[in-house]
Amino acid sequence: MSDTNKPVGDATKVVLAGRRPEWTQGIVSPPVWRASTILYDSVGHLRDSATRDTHHRLFYGRKGTPTQWSLADALTSLEPGAEGTFLYCSGVAAIAAALLSVLSPGDELLLVDSAYDPTRGMAGGLLKRFGITTRYYDPMIGAGIAELIGENTRTIFMESPGSLSFEVQDVPAIVAAAKPRGVTTLLDNTWATPLFFPAIERGVDLTILAGTKYVVGHSDVMLGSVTAAPGHFKKLRETSFQLGQVASPDDCWLGSRGLRTMAVRLAQHQSSALTIAKWLQERPEVAQVLHPALPDCPGHELFVRDFKGSSGLFSFVLNGGDEASRAALIDALQLFGIGYSWGGFESLAIPADPQRHRSVTKRDAAGPMVRLQIGLEDPADLIADLEAGLDAFRRVRG
Repeated sequence: MSDTNKPVGDATKVVLAGRRPEWTQGIVSPPVWRASTILYDSVGHLRDSATRDTHHRLFYGRKGTPTQWSLADALTSLEPGAEGTFLYCSGVAAIAAALLSVLSPGDELLLVDSAYDPTRGMAGGLLKRFGITTRYYDPMIGAGIAELIGENTRTIFMESPGSLSFEVQDVPAIVAAAKPRGVTTLLDNTWATPLFFPAIERGVDLTILAGTKYVVGHSDVMLGSVTAAPGHFKKLRETSFQLGQVASPDDCWLGSRGLRTMAVRLAQHQSSALTIAKWLQERPEVAQVLHPALPDCPGHELFVRDFKGSSGLFSFVLNGGDEASRAALIDALQLFGIGYSWGGFESLAIPADPQRHRSVTKRDAAGPMVRLQIGLEDPADLIADLEAGLDAFRRVRG
């Protein structure tokens, strides 16, 4: 069994993708190829190899083995129209490489104000030290981004939806404003994955995943990827090699294993999260549920227009209360772990404070916010757990 050129559904794609016969050699899953040194037959063979393209060809361990190539190839095949994918040791490493592949000293980056905090930290730290300036923009700006594009603007970074406040951006409108001006577009697409938002097909130049989340799916591997549209992969690959970036073959193997079940896991995450989000909407302790598939979420109409589905991560705003009452809610939960990340099989809850990470937009909320990652447990059990948490919230809030 191997890749097929015939049109197939997403669940079939994730099963078949990256399983080239020359990499599997009859085994269902590509095995783990661990390597640093690659041996050559002669000096002539070594010299000849150094002058040839190393893409999908053994050269040195840092340039990859079939284990890494298989996962990269699979992720590329999930993005119609993509040229290639490079893998990284984490999602943050993927973001750094993507930005450094398109920005130079003196350039300006337009960064969405709802961006993941490490992305903001990178803009104010690493990029600033390299002489790259950053201007933040309202996630709901849409086509209005054209007014912000200046002479030195080289890149627009999007994250849709935002991973704390869940605003859905008008990605096609931003892409349409950027392309005629020669501005490169980057999207952190971790929440939706290419199964729910095929970014390259929608005109994005570089799409980024924290593979740690839904690709791996088991909360046990750090992994990142950047998939490039035609014309952008060569620079991405060169930059990544110069940065010494390489993802472990063992981690890539676990990523490939997780990928095979991503479609069915996402379907369950989506179903359970919607069930719980709608239940929370009816609770008097909850002022607002920020889930892109629900009408109260900023950009909901864009979600309906552009997305094929929703995943398991969303937030809700409490009706009154303070830090102590919010902490009481989270601490009372038994089935929800308290921890960063998401996309695994287990449910998580953390306090969310997007106002701490804003530069040009302000969120007025009725109370503190809680972010939930809905895992693969029975949603009825999770609802019962949340009910106990809301009881604790009420007792402390008074």
